[in-house]
Amino acid sequence: KEANLLVSNSRADRIRRLDLHGYSLDQANKAVKKFILESFEDKYKKLLIITGKGTRSKVSDNPYLSDKLNILRNSVPEYIKNDESLHEKIKKISEADIKDGGKGAFYIFLK
Repeated sequence: KEANLLVSNSRADRIRRLDLHGYSLDQANKAVKKFILESFEDKYKKLLIITGKGTRSKVSDNPYLSDKLNILRNSVPEYIKNDESLHEKIKKISEADIKDGGKGAFYIFLK
């Protein structure tokens, strides 16, 4: 029995990642919802969602479209907070560490 107590390589100790580069907002929201629900069921506790910073968009030269550059970075966390089925499974959402993407990514800590 003691050997089992020493094993810490469980899903709860690992970070599960989802990279949303190239996704539309609708695709990203659907992927994030599925990712969170599956991760919760699989007993993961920490997720990393990579949205990117929006700096590679081809519309960056157009000042009228520049507010769209970081649409996933801003909209996906809002979508999560406003979806009751997701929000009830989440302890906290926070900006990722620099090594994991900084402002272009965020962590989700599951209950």
